[in-house]
Amino acid sequence: MIEFKQVTKHIGAEVSGVDLRKPLSEGEVQEIRQGWLKHKVLFFRDQQITDEEHIRFAENFGTINHPAFKKDSGSAIHVLDQTDPKGEGGDEWHSDNTFEPIPPMGSLLRCVHLPSVGGDTLWANACMAYEALSPPIQRLCDELTAVHDITASMKKAISKGHDFDLAEIQAKWPPIERPVVRVHAETGLKALFVNRASTTRLVQLNDRENEALLPYLIDHIRSPEFQVRLNWRPGTLAFWDNRGTQHYAVADYTERRRMHRVTINAFPEHLDPEYRDG
Repeated sequence: MIEFKQVTKHIGAEVSGVDLRKPLSEGEVQEIRQGWLKHKVLFFRDQQITDEEHIRFAENFGTINHPAFKKDSGSAIHVLDQTDPKGEGGDEWHSDNTFEPIPPMGSLLRCVHLPSVGGDTLWANACMAYEALSPPIQRLCDELTAVHDITASMKKAISKGHDFDLAEIQAKWPPIERPVVRVHAETGLKALFVNRASTTRLVQLNDRENEALLPYLIDHIRSPEFQVRLNWRPGTLAFWDNRGTQHYAVADYTERRRMHRVTINAFPEHLDPEYRDG
């Protein structure tokens, strides 16, 4: 029997009673999906699975999203193999790839190799972050849109020695305007949808208003009551909903940390209304 043990009151649950080496029944898939929607990020411990089993599990919940920056775009597995992660971009609160025309629905990250200490990941409940705003600020945010731009993230990657053509990537992913408050396609919950990695401007506000409000909204997600922190072990897999969460990879290690990630897009029936028939 599949069971979900809450890790914190507002986000995160450990899942037991499922072996990811084996194909899942339709009932099991639906049970996991409902737990995922409720808890926003699920942790599966002691799952010694292959890349192929990792991909097969992911495909129960969405279609494969090939990473935007990955040179080997033919593989569904994105390998994160780091010893010097500070400043790479994961060490700031973000939702994945909000600059894409349709941002990915979620990701499944598996721990393969860890440093002797450090390398935790945190997730925050962006729906709770919205709910914690005062009603006047909620109403203002409901009416706003924001620009999401890949440029800052790419400049960081290039400064760390990654071989990317900035102009080519900017042409492929030009700045895009999105609602500041995202309505979850499956739960109907509202989530604060701005982040430090890619949100550059609130469109309807002038410069001084942006200077006041945008940093506040971006930093609001840092409140500990919205968060859960995972201490990884090899064989742990985390599955999160990119639509209602943000996450942060703690860059506190200088030894090797190797993670395998599969990112997924929503099935058509689970797309946000603004992305349907597009």
